[in-house]
Amino acid sequence: MNQVRTPAFRRQGASGEAPSKAVPSARRHRPDMQILLYMGLLMMLGLVVMFAIGPQRANGLNAAMGEDYYSDTYFFVRQLISIGVALIGFAAMALIPFERIFALRRAALLAGIGACLLLAFAALIGWGIALNTGGAVRWFDFGAISLQPAEILKFGILIHLAVFLGIQARKGKIDDWQETLLPVGVIVAIAGLLVIVVQKDLGTGISVLSIVLAMLVAAGLSWRKFGVIMGAIGIGGVLLIATAPHRVDRVLTFLQGDQTSTSNASAYHIEQAKIAIGTGGLLGVGIGNSVQATGYLPEAINDSVFAIMGETFGFVGLVATIALFVALLMRLLKVMDHLADYRLKLVAAGVFGWFGVHVILNIGAMIGIVPLTGITLPLLSFGGTSMLFVAAALGLVFQLSRYTTHGSVIKEADYEGSSSRRRVRGPRYAGRRSA
Repeated sequence: MNQVRTPAFRRQGASGEAPSKAVPSARRHRPDMQILLYMGLLMMLGLVVMFAIGPQRANGLNAAMGEDYYSDTYFFVRQLISIGVALIGFAAMALIPFERIFALRRAALLAGIGACLLLAFAALIGWGIALNTGGAVRWFDFGAISLQPAEILKFGILIHLAVFLGIQARKGKIDDWQETLLPVGVIVAIAGLLVIVVQKDLGTGISVLSIVLAMLVAAGLSWRKFGVIMGAIGIGGVLLIATAPHRVDRVLTFLQGDQTSTSNASAYHIEQAKIAIGTGGLLGVGIGNSVQATGYLPEAINDSVFAIMGETFGFVGLVATIALFVALLMRLLKVMDHLADYRLKLVAAGVFGWFGVHVILNIGAMIGIVPLTGITLPLLSFGGTSMLFVAAALGLVFQLSRYTTHGSVIKEADYEGSSSRRRVRGPRYAGRRSA
């Protein structure tokens, strides 16, 4: 049976520069099917939720509009289509050789930046394709299809920086300010300007940061440099919050906790989310019996879907949902830990940061342990763009799981200019089965 080896850095780096050290290769083997399993279960769970609350959401919107535009199955069908498109994205990233994907990293990054710039320009001139919701312009509106360009930008940053940081890590320059950290900082600053400042989307900005920080840590960034970067991010975060009244209101509402006045409009969302979760009790009110989905809880099928699930399925249902998320995140960590090629390892780390921060911030906001950020719950929230790109990212990790080693790879890192050193354990080939 033929065995295919991972294209190794020792031939030539993705930038065209040969690195100083060889990268161990691993035989191609069966992928980690648990990634597909957990992703599929979460998608199906989200579809059940859309089936349960879709009619109530449709009736509420029809009553507000004074016409019967939305059918009872509208949101269920749209979610089913989104899942179909997301699975195509997953399959594409799982089947297209990752070296071809890496070769398009600059194009992907520029496409994300260009899409965000086009959205800003469309909003500036009043072009109808720029969808304005609540004073923020984050979506292209093409009639039956909408697209969030920030998701393209996140994917472009993931691919581009995974290759760039992988090369720098092999050269021992991951701690170098001029050659590594400054270029990364420029990309992050551009993304922050387009997403946080122009689109007024702090949640997505945090998601971008989580991708980059996860990759930097996985690449071996020294904790001293990491502390300096986190300090700079903290200062920038305070400034971004202080200069936006709606963000200040959210933080103050969070700090007040359960002492928040019921007349405080800023607290309405989180109050209704807690009511939904509390109403569900141990086993929930059952499918189709949600009260909060009728219009009390804002964004019931989007950002607040976790609270609606608490009302519908109860504490037991929420624990099972969280268990699925944790299981998927643990698979991503395992794949990352067993990849020898730095580029592949950093892709898995970035996807872990991307997926993990969405789960933590969304669930944390619904139960009141972090401020409300308006960030989606991956694979469960209604909408196609987020699901498509999350599924595509998972599909790429699914492909990379074919190249894991049998044992955990703890690489020797004797980087110039870095105090970080790790012991080596030679990679063993994954399994005895090969595709």
